[in-house]
Amino acid sequence: MNAFELLVDDMRNVLGPSSGLDSNDVDVQDLTHLMERYASNPEEWARYYWPDDKMAYTRNLVDEGNGKANLVSSITGRGKSDTLAQTLTPASAQLVLVWSPGQASHIHDHGNAHCLMKILKGNLTETRYGFPDGDKEKPMEMTSERVLKDNSVAYMADDLGLHSMSNQTSDFVVSLHLYTPPNVARHGCHIFNPRTGEKTHTKCGNYSEYGRKL
Repeated sequence: MNAFELLVDDMRNVLGPSSGLDSNDVDVQDLTHLMERYASNPEEWARYYWPDDKMAYTRNLVDEGNGKANLVSSITGRGKSDTLAQTLTPASAQLVLVWSPGQASHIHDHGNAHCLMKILKGNLTETRYGFPDGDKEKPMEMTSERVLKDNSVAYMADDLGLHSMSNQTSDFVVSLHLYTPPNVARHGCHIFNPRTGEKTHTKCGNYSEYGRKL
């Protein structure tokens, strides 16, 4: 078992039978420290590296966890669309996302779930927004922006607002995501029009599962 596999295993064990990061028996700092201690090695997560420059990013299932958390790896590409419709993510998982150069996610919420993310390769820009003000149509208000670099760890939840992740570099970027509880995997999330604030419900699907393309 390599260090990446140990990280995935340790994350699953910390969550155990709990209902996720909001449970009294789970400390978000424990999970954060596990991610921070892992020094990313591309050889260790290569089987989850599925770039596709026709898509903004790919979602690659690593582990189903305890049935209540999702770990996903993501890769971002040059494609126009970040809609992944091949299949729904299982009820709990860790995922690797592979982000295409020059591409971004929609502004989105997290379905009342918690998200921990570690950058495995490259830099991602996180742009945060406030929730739209009622039914008024107006541009989304940006509240902050930061660049997450190699091996950095970040936390996001709906009580912190909305965000968009973008790869503003010329190479693919890879990130590891833990979602708990797996509300987005089960029910999808909302994406927001940056010009009007209008929200639309969308489903999320996987590009690969356990190292195999779907």
